[in-house]
Amino acid sequence: MKENQPKFRLIDVEFFERDVRLRMPFRFGIVTLTEAPQTYVRAHIRTADGREGWGMSAELLAPKWFDKSPDQSNQDNFDQLRRSLAVAAKTYCAESRFLSAFGLHVACAATIASDAEAENIPSLAAGFGPALLDRAILDALLRIENISLFEGARRNVFGLTDALTPDLAGFDLDGFLAKLHPSKKIAARHTVGLVDPIESSDQSEADRVGDGLPETLGEVIRDYGVTYFKLKVGGDINADLDRLTRIARVLDRLPDYKVTLDGNEQYNDVEGIRSLWTAIKQTPALNRLCASTLFVEQPISRAHAFDRDITSLAKLVPVEIDESDGSIGAFPLARDLGYTGVSSKSCKGFYKSVLNCARCANWNEGNEPGRYFMSAEDLTTQAGLSVQEDLALATLIGCTHVERNGHHYVDGMSSVPKAEQQAFLKAHPDIYTESHGSVRLRITDGNISIGSLETAGYGSAVLPDIANLQHCEYKT
Repeated sequence: MKENQPKFRLIDVEFFERDVRLRMPFRFGIVTLTEAPQTYVRAHIRTADGREGWGMSAELLAPKWFDKSPDQSNQDNFDQLRRSLAVAAKTYCAESRFLSAFGLHVACAATIASDAEAENIPSLAAGFGPALLDRAILDALLRIENISLFEGARRNVFGLTDALTPDLAGFDLDGFLAKLHPSKKIAARHTVGLVDPIESSDQSEADRVGDGLPETLGEVIRDYGVTYFKLKVGGDINADLDRLTRIARVLDRLPDYKVTLDGNEQYNDVEGIRSLWTAIKQTPALNRLCASTLFVEQPISRAHAFDRDITSLAKLVPVEIDESDGSIGAFPLARDLGYTGVSSKSCKGFYKSVLNCARCANWNEGNEPGRYFMSAEDLTTQAGLSVQEDLALATLIGCTHVERNGHHYVDGMSSVPKAEQQAFLKAHPDIYTESHGSVRLRITDGNISIGSLETAGYGSAVLPDIANLQHCEYKT
């Protein structure tokens, strides 16, 4: 590791929220989401040489993803994530030494895991707090240094080491980071939720939102030009085949397309998802869809995903973990069982994604190129700071397409004051457009232009106006 990483202390952390209401219900796994708060984390740091600065991060408090316990209400899930943030903030602020960004993360990791367990916060939710803190801290540090996330990675200003990943001992992390080359655009992979209308015949006039934005899959393709899709399956083979067949009728009109299948933990064993894949291959109407499938995401519930080897399925189609990625050691364990991919989500942690990307690079040496892979997945990230931080991470680790659904289920920045909307539009005109009364994500010919992410800070030249956010006290 290079020895020029800036050292700092975390001085203060502030929390804010803004309510988000969906324009269309989003069904994934066991929940149908209609509204949720978005949290904003603000971090104040002071460097060893006396410089100070603030940074921010933002993420939706998504229910029934971090913890799918049926006895937990949506409100319980929101509060659980707030407690995760409180645990992380308390631990980070208690560290009195001047450390590198990753050094602070490493120093606090064991305490946070222990305290979260004492709070009955499961591992995936426990990682939410440090993930948001790390991003806000990195934003502050990069602004102080006046460099972008991408330049920060090339220089390894984070101080990334193999301290948490002994399997990467001997791997040249500095060299790996120096070779990362973010793109100026990235393809949007459109999510087709379990209750989303596929064609206009799926909706009555009374069911339509009627706001002028696309609602059906066909309208999304028409308006955004997308050719990448993420298709949710629900664990009922007959129902899944019927829905996939109806989706294929729309997709097969395209000259070319790619899909991923998201199992959302709807199967308890490998036999169930293998039966679905076999049925897909044996259904003539799904021939093109089958041939266009890139991978299957987390088909088996996290409680059983690591119970048995899934090589028999992985020989048929690549399989990745998502919800099972609850710790920094999850991907190597999954690899031993036949999984070859892992998802990147901002809410799971910047360092986890970058280190998993390094693992893929390390493992792929001497193997077939791309055997081990990462995909960029969404958690209904919202226009503004949240989606920009997620896009920055996705392109940093080399993803050429990213699941996007926040723009579809939510009416852009309609809940944000006009002045803030215009600030983001002015600073990032390649990422946003203004239509139907609000600033919103710009998707042209299926792509999102992201060149303006190359700016001082963590992917955003402007920050949300805290005067228009609700200040919150998160407690354990």
